[in-house]
Amino acid sequence: MTTPAERYAAFREKYGDDGPALRSFRDLYEFELDDFQIDACRALEAGDGVLVAAPTGSGKTVVGEFAVHLALEQGRKCFYTTPIKALSNQKYNDLVKRYGTAKVGLLTGDNSVNGEAPIVVMTTEVLRNMLYAGSATLAGLGFAVMDEVHYLADRFRGAVWEEVIIHLPESVRLAALSATVSNAEEFGEWLGEVRGDTTVIVDEHRPVPLWQHMMVGNLIYDLFMPDDETPRINPTLMRVTRDAERLTAGRGRRGNGRPSRSRPPDRTQVIEKLDSEGLLPAITFIFSRAGCDAAVQQCLNAGIRLTTERERHEIRQLVDERTAHLPDEDLAVLGYLEWRDALERGLAAHHAGMLPAFKEVVEELFTRGLVKAVFATETLALGINMPARSVVIEKLDKWNGETHADLTPGEYTQLTGRAGRRGIDVEGHAVVLWQLGMDPLSVAGLAGTRTYPLRSSFQPSYNMAVNLVGQFGRERARTLLEESFAQFQADRAVVGLAKQLRKHEEALEGYQEAMTCHLGDFTEYAGLRRRLSDREAQLAKQRGAARRAAAVRSLEALQPGDVIRVPGGRRAGLAIVLDPGRNPRGHGPSPLVLTIGKQVKKLDPADFPVPVEPIEKLRIPKNFNGRSPKERANLVSTLLAKIGDRDLGKPPRARDHAVEDDEINELRRRVRQHPCHGCDEREDHARWAERYYKLLRETEGLRRRVEGRSHVISRTFDRICSVLEQLGYLRGETVTEEGRRLGRIYTELDLLTAECLRSGLWEELDPAELAACVSALVFESRQADDARRPKIPAGRAQDALTSMVRLWGELEGIESDHGLETIREPDLGFAWAAFRWTKGHSLDAVLMDGVNGSELAAGDFVRWIKQLMDLLGQLGNAAPEGSKIKLTATKAMDAMRRGVVAYSSLA
Repeated sequence: MTTPAERYAAFREKYGDDGPALRSFRDLYEFELDDFQIDACRALEAGDGVLVAAPTGSGKTVVGEFAVHLALEQGRKCFYTTPIKALSNQKYNDLVKRYGTAKVGLLTGDNSVNGEAPIVVMTTEVLRNMLYAGSATLAGLGFAVMDEVHYLADRFRGAVWEEVIIHLPESVRLAALSATVSNAEEFGEWLGEVRGDTTVIVDEHRPVPLWQHMMVGNLIYDLFMPDDETPRINPTLMRVTRDAERLTAGRGRRGNGRPSRSRPPDRTQVIEKLDSEGLLPAITFIFSRAGCDAAVQQCLNAGIRLTTERERHEIRQLVDERTAHLPDEDLAVLGYLEWRDALERGLAAHHAGMLPAFKEVVEELFTRGLVKAVFATETLALGINMPARSVVIEKLDKWNGETHADLTPGEYTQLTGRAGRRGIDVEGHAVVLWQLGMDPLSVAGLAGTRTYPLRSSFQPSYNMAVNLVGQFGRERARTLLEESFAQFQADRAVVGLAKQLRKHEEALEGYQEAMTCHLGDFTEYAGLRRRLSDREAQLAKQRGAARRAAAVRSLEALQPGDVIRVPGGRRAGLAIVLDPGRNPRGHGPSPLVLTIGKQVKKLDPADFPVPVEPIEKLRIPKNFNGRSPKERANLVSTLLAKIGDRDLGKPPRARDHAVEDDEINELRRRVRQHPCHGCDEREDHARWAERYYKLLRETEGLRRRVEGRSHVISRTFDRICSVLEQLGYLRGETVTEEGRRLGRIYTELDLLTAECLRSGLWEELDPAELAACVSALVFESRQADDARRPKIPAGRAQDALTSMVRLWGELEGIESDHGLETIREPDLGFAWAAFRWTKGHSLDAVLMDGVNGSELAAGDFVRWIKQLMDLLGQLGNAAPEGSKIKLTATKAMDAMRRGVVAYSSLA
C-alpha cells in the first residue's frame, strides 16, 4: 500500500513536465501515451518542431493529433498534410468525429470542404500550391503536420515535401512523422537548419512484437530461435529447406533431367493453414494485380468461407449501402456480384486497378474484422491504416517497371509493418512462403535490417523556377534551393569524397616513385604506351560506329513484306517486316516484325551488328491483324512455303579489318626508340605505371564528383532559368505573363503544357478532342507494348497530338543544349479512352477498348480521368485572356464527371 506522498511523487514524475494542453490532450485517450509520444508532444508545446521516426502502427499520428489540439487551444490554425487522398479522407473523418464538421476542413484535388476551418486536412501538393500562390488561407497558420514525410524520397513526387518544408513561414511549427529511417538524425539536423529548433525522436520499438516465419509445404516454421537474445536462424528450418531442395532436385533428375520448378504452397492451403492456426485476418502481398484477383478466385473455387451468417449479413448490408450510388449498368461491367460474393466469404483483392469505391469498401470491412483474407499489391503497404494479425509474402522479388528486383530491407519492413494490430493482437506474424532457391539466411537478412536511409529526390522544375523567381528573385531563389535536403546530403558526401581524394593523391606520389627508371623518364614512356593503346581503342570504336551506322541505313531502307534475318540475340532467325518503324525524331528505325516463332516484336538497331538485306519479299494481306494468332500463323506458313529447303547459309558476322593509321605507326616508332624501352625492368615499371594511370583516372573521377556535387541544385536551377529565358518565360529577374501562366501549371510536363497553351494548338478543339490531347500530358503506360500502337481520334485531335510530339522534340533539343534532360515524351495511350468517355460512351465500351488494345482496369481508368480533370482545371486557370480553352476545358470536365468518375472520392 502506497502513501499519499508516494502517490503524489509518482504523479509528479509522470505528469510533472506536461503543459496544460498536453494534460487536456491525454484525457481524450482511453490508453496511456507511450514515452516517445509524450516526449514529442512536450517538445511541440515547448515551441520546438519535431521529427518523429517510428515503425508502422506505433502511433506516430498521436503526435500529429496533438499539433491539431495545440493549435485549437492557442486559437491558431493547423494544416494536416498526407501524401495520398485516401489518407486525407480517412484523417478528415477521424478529426470530424472528434471536433465536429465546423472545425475541420478538407482540401484535395477532388474535394473542397470548409477550407477556411481552423483544422484543414490536405494533400501535400495542395499546401505547396497555396504557398506559391500566397493564399490568404495561410493567415493564422501555427502548425503543419507532415504525415509520411519519408515520401520525400519518392522520385516522382518527393520534391513537393521539400518545397513545403523550405517555404512554410518561419512562425509555423512543423510536426514531421516518418517511418523508421536509419539517418533520422541527419534529416533532423537539416530540419533544424531550415526550420529552427527541431527535436528528433526515434523509436524503434514495435508496440506489438513481430514474429517471423517461413512456410515450407503445409507447415509454418519460426525463422529465428524463440529464446535467443541475439537472433539465430532456426536449425530445423535450415534442415527442412535443404531436404526440400534435395528432394525437388532428385525428382527432377528422375524425370526429364532438370529440377522441377518448385512452387510455394497453394494459396488456398495458406489461407486454410492461417485460419487453423488462428493467424487471420491476414494480408497476402502478391506483386501482381492479376495474381491478387486469381488468388481470390482460387479460394472461391476451393469453397473457402471465413465468415459467419451474421457477418455475411453485415457485409452485404454495408456493401449495398456503400455502392448504392453507382449506376447499375456500371456495376455489371465491374463484376459487382462476384466481388460481393467474395466479400461475403471474407475474401478480397486490393490493388490500384480496382474502382476506388470498391477499395474503400474492402478497407472498411477489413478494418472491422469482417473480411479475413486480403490479397494485395505492395501499394497497400504505403497507403491507409489497414493493419492485420498476419502478413504473408509470396516472393522476395518484384517487377519494378524495368526488371525483377529483390525486395530491399526497407520494402520488407514496410510490408511486414502491417502485422500486429495495436490493442487487439498480442503479437503480429510475418510469413514468407518458401520456394526452390530461397535461402532462409537471405530472409533473415531482410528481417534483421530494421531501417533504410532516407535519400532526397529533390530537383528544381520549370514551374518551381518561375514561382520562386516571381516571389524572391533569382539570387534569393538560388539560396533557398541550396537549403534543400538534396544539397545538404550532397555537401555531406563531399566531405567524405574530399578525404578519399587526398588519400588517392598521396598514393599517386608513391606509385610515381616506384616506376622510376634509371635509363630515362618512365612517365613519358608510359604516356606513349597509353596513347598508343587509346588510339587503337579509338579506331576500334570508330569501326564499330561505322558498322552501326550502316546497319541503321539498311533498316531505314526496309519495306513492309521484306523477309529479313535477325543475326543474333533473343529474336534471332527469320522475320517478316510489318512496319519499317522509321522514327522522324532521329532515334533510329524500330521495325515491327513477325518472327518465325509467330510473335510480333519491335526491333531496334542494337539487334543488327551488321547491315541487313532482305532475302525474300512477301505480300502482307491488306487487313492483316497482328493480334490474331491465326493470321500470324498463316503468314509464317506462307513464309516457310516460299523459303522451302533453300540453304540460307550462316548469318553474317561483324568483322573488323586492320586499318593503316599514321598516328599509330608514329607512336609505335617512338615507343621502340625511347631509352626506357631497353630497360630490363621495363615490364615491372610498366605494371606500376598501369596502377598509377588507373588510380589517376579514379582520382580525376573523384575530383569531378566533388566539383559536381558542390552547388548541384543551384546549377540545375540556373540551367532551367536559361531555358525559360530563351523561351520568354523569364526576362532577367522578371517573370513574364507567359511565365505567370506556367506558374499555375503543376504537372510533370509543365513546360510542354505551357508551350501547347501558348502556341494555340488546342484553341479549335472540341471538349472530347481537348481531353484526348491533354491526356497525353498526364498518362504514363504501365509497361511498353511492342506489338501495338496507340489508337487516337482522327481529324483535329490527331493533328494536335502530332504537333505536341513535334513540340516535345523541339523542347528536348533546347534542354539538351542547356545540359538538361527533364521532359519525357507525351504518352498517347489514353487518348482514345479519354476521347470516348468525354463523348459519352459507356464504361463497358471504354474499358473494353482500353489502352493500346488491352482492356483497361476500372481503377486505372478513374485515376487517369481524375488526373486529366485536374490538369484541365489548371489549364482553365492558366489560359490567356480571350482563349477558348477555359470554356472548352470546363465542358470537358463536366462531360467526364459522370458514372463511376462522379462517385469516386479518390484519385
